[in-house]
Amino acid sequence: MTAGPAPSSPVPTLFHRVAAGPEPTGVVAGDTRAAIFAEVLTAGPASRTELARRLGLSQSTVTRAVNPLIETGYLKEIGARSSGGGRPQRILAVARDRHLVVGVKLAPNSVTAVLTDLEATVVARSRLPVAAGAAPGDVMALAAQAVGYLLAAEDRAEERVLGVGVGLGGHVDAGAGRCVRSGIMGWGDVDVAGPLSAALGLPVVVNNDANALLVAERWFGAGRDCQSLAVVTVGAGIGCGLLLAGGLFTGSSGLAGELGHVPVQPDGALCSCGNRGCLEAMASDAAVLAAVSGASDVPCASIADAVTRAGAGDDAARAAFSVMGQALGRALATLCNLVNPEKIVLTGESVRAYEFFGPSCREALAAHGFSTAAADCELVTHVADDDLWARGAACLAIREAVQATR
Repeated sequence: MTAGPAPSSPVPTLFHRVAAGPEPTGVVAGDTRAAIFAEVLTAGPASRTELARRLGLSQSTVTRAVNPLIETGYLKEIGARSSGGGRPQRILAVARDRHLVVGVKLAPNSVTAVLTDLEATVVARSRLPVAAGAAPGDVMALAAQAVGYLLAAEDRAEERVLGVGVGLGGHVDAGAGRCVRSGIMGWGDVDVAGPLSAALGLPVVVNNDANALLVAERWFGAGRDCQSLAVVTVGAGIGCGLLLAGGLFTGSSGLAGELGHVPVQPDGALCSCGNRGCLEAMASDAAVLAAVSGASDVPCASIADAVTRAGAGDDAARAAFSVMGQALGRALATLCNLVNPEKIVLTGESVRAYEFFGPSCREALAAHGFSTAAADCELVTHVADDDLWARGAACLAIREAVQATR
C-alpha cells in the first residue's frame, strides 16, 4: 500500500468536508451541524423539534443546519410520527453507510482490525498473529497490513473511510497518539499513531482500549441513557473506562481508570507494573491460571480450561475463581464509593467465567460498598471478543470525526 503523508492534526472531522460545501441562505456554522449529527448518531433518530430541545437551539437554526446534511447524504428522513395531535414530525436518522471507519485492537499475541459503518456495525474483519517478543514497529506493520486487507476487500473503501481508531491496554497519551506505558504489551513511550498514519495515509486516533469500549457502550450499548458509567474489563489485564457527567473522563494525563493497579493485597503477587498486590495480579487470567495450576498436577492452560474444571467440580478451579471474584468485588466497591456510577458494565474475555466468580464478586461489592453505593449501581455483564474490542476502537475514530464530546 502506498504510504501517505502524516496528518498535520489528529483525525480531521467529517464536518470539515460538509462545511466546505455551499452554505444555504443564512449561514449555519459547521460546529452546529456537527452537534446535530453527533446527537442523532449517539442518541438515535429524532425530529427537528426534539433536536432543538435537546441542544438548546432554535428550530429555525436546526432546520438550516439539517438541510445541507440531508443534501450531502449524512442524514436522512425515515418517516414521521405523531406529535400529540399536531402535524406529524419527520424523523431524522444517520445515513450509516455514507462513510466507513477502521478499528484496531492491539494485543500481545494478535492484531485485530474491523471495518465498520458510522453506527459501528462491523462489515469486514481481519486478524493477524503477533510473534512472541515482537518489537513495537513490527506490531505497527502488522496493524497496517491488517487494515490494508480490509480496505482492499471493500468497494471504494479508501475514498469512504474517515480514519482509524486504535485501542490497547495501558497508559495512552491520546493527544499525542502514543503509548506511554503498557505492562500487557511490554511497551514504554511508543509512537502508535505516527507510523500507522504514515503507512496508511489515513488519520489515526489512539486511546486506552477500555476507554474505547466505554464510548461504544455509551453510544450503542448498555450505557446509552447513562450520565455516569464505568466499563471494567477482565482478561489478560484489568481495565476501566469512566463516563462522568456525560463525558469520557481520562484524567490529567490519560491515566484515569487504572483499576487494575489499585492495591488490594499488601505484599501480594507481583504485577506486570512491577508492584505487588495489584488487582490485576489477583484477578487477571494469569492469576487464576497460576492458582489452579499450583494446586493441581495438571497445568491449567486457559480460562476456558479453568471454567471446564470448575464446572466439573474441581475444588482448585472453584477456589481460584472465588478469590478472583472477591478481589474484583472489593475493587468495584471502591469504584462505586469514589464515583457512584449509575451502571458498571463488566466485560472482557474472562466474563465467560462469571458463573463461578460472580457470586463472590457480588458479595464483596455489597459488603464493601458504603451506604447505598452498591445498591445504586446496576451491574451488567457480557463477554467481549476480538471483534468487540476492535469495534470499540472504531468508535474512537467515529467520535473524533463527528466531534462528539461524550
